[in-house]
Amino acid sequence: MRAKSKAYLVGGGIGSLAAAAFMIRDGGLPGGNISVYEAAATLGGSLDGTGEPVVGYSMRGGRMLTTDNYECTWDLYKSIPSLTHEGKTVFDETVEFNEEHVSNSLARLVNSRRAKVPVTSMGFSMQDRMELLKLSRADEDKLAASCITDWLSPAFFETEFWYMWSTTFAFQPWHSAVEFKRYLLRFVLEFSRIETLAGVKRTIYNQYDSLVLPLQTWLLAQGVRLVTDCKVTDVDYKTDDGKFSVTGIHCLRRDKSEVIEVNDGDIVLLQNGSMTDASSLGSMTSAPAKLTKADSGGWTLWEKLAEGRPQFGNPSAFNACIAQSCWESFTVTLKNPAFFDQMTQFSGNEPGTGGLVTVKDSNWLMSIVLAYQPHFPNQPADVQVFWGYSLFPDRVGNFVPKPMAECSGAEILRELCGHLRFDTQTVESANCIPCRMPYITSMFMPRKSGDRPLPIPRDSKNLAFVSQFVEIPDDVVFTVEYSVRAAQTAVYGLLDIDRAIPPVTPYAKSVHAQFEALVKAFK
Repeated sequence: MRAKSKAYLVGGGIGSLAAAAFMIRDGGLPGGNISVYEAAATLGGSLDGTGEPVVGYSMRGGRMLTTDNYECTWDLYKSIPSLTHEGKTVFDETVEFNEEHVSNSLARLVNSRRAKVPVTSMGFSMQDRMELLKLSRADEDKLAASCITDWLSPAFFETEFWYMWSTTFAFQPWHSAVEFKRYLLRFVLEFSRIETLAGVKRTIYNQYDSLVLPLQTWLLAQGVRLVTDCKVTDVDYKTDDGKFSVTGIHCLRRDKSEVIEVNDGDIVLLQNGSMTDASSLGSMTSAPAKLTKADSGGWTLWEKLAEGRPQFGNPSAFNACIAQSCWESFTVTLKNPAFFDQMTQFSGNEPGTGGLVTVKDSNWLMSIVLAYQPHFPNQPADVQVFWGYSLFPDRVGNFVPKPMAECSGAEILRELCGHLRFDTQTVESANCIPCRMPYITSMFMPRKSGDRPLPIPRDSKNLAFVSQFVEIPDDVVFTVEYSVRAAQTAVYGLLDIDRAIPPVTPYAKSVHAQFEALVKAFK
């Protein structure tokens, strides 16, 4: 039966690519029976990384990895061959790389005096500790659609812990209390070492080249059809005996419309929603365009399917307020080692060992990270690349009298040099490409039970959702792991695969982890 079944995956992000791999590896589905449709020119979704030395490199973001968690991700990548180390898997090369380049941040927070902020203490008062404990023990039904600010007092948001935790994971005070609680439990090991980022793992290159490209290469070798520049605009469906089935997929490719017939026994996986929808790039002389949902179609299909079908979730819970889900990143390409040399001297960290450096008194709440070089396979030895982001792009800068959202790359560099007290000559030849992302933390928006559909919605016969906007108990969004776990859950369910999905490791129930967290909370 499976040899005749076909699979259609709408969206070419890491979730769809992982789903295709699980179908082949664990489901026995021939690669030639699987098609992935992506509206953009390249696959990978939010795990992007592109450019070259002359025009500059650009990455919208970089996801934190750990080897203590990410159970499904590493289960997948133990099967995907490395593109750079013959005979090794992506998992093997990543572990070996991180054994050589260990994270140990020596300048996690910097203040307005350009001084390293002491971070061995989390800065908690007894009230902070009690409120944090109460939040971490509250049932999700009780937390419901509440915000973090509904549970924690204003002073909490001035603690060293909040500055480190919020910038590591991109939390805002108005985000979901449920998701904040899940993060506290899922990453309880990181709670105890948040000041050094010792648990953070990095890929050898940017995550497109290190995670997406090896997986894409393996899928192509298996015969999977990877169709780019193809926008899925609608689906046909039927309901028999209360079961919802997709019967057709409407595509627009090279200005030509096409309807793909979906037969009985075929399956459809849809990426519902996108955290990088309506992203826009600026330049050294211009700010990114302020795009909205009207400028892109990442939400449209989910909205159509969810209308009148509560089992398909509630997209408006996540995409209704750009002001609460937007922030801006920037990627800097350097042809002069002066900036890296001065940052290394100031921070005490060689590139690739320090993780985020956050300027806590920055109006924009600006952070940067210097990855191990080269960060791109085609990056020349005399070129260096670093990435940064700001959680408050709507605020006026400390050194540039305008909001970051209105700043060019040159103005962003001027603001950064002002905070670090670096002469602007250190970035004289730099190319800074800013990126505005209106929905980048939309999955953190406060939500109620049912706002996120299950990977296989109730009463769905052949349709599953794979994204950051499905409901997986105990796991946390804004991670590669969430997309991969959603993919594995959907594929195993639709294909009835008799293989256990790696469970979420319950570190929060470990007596040792609890003790370490308690000690850290009282420092």
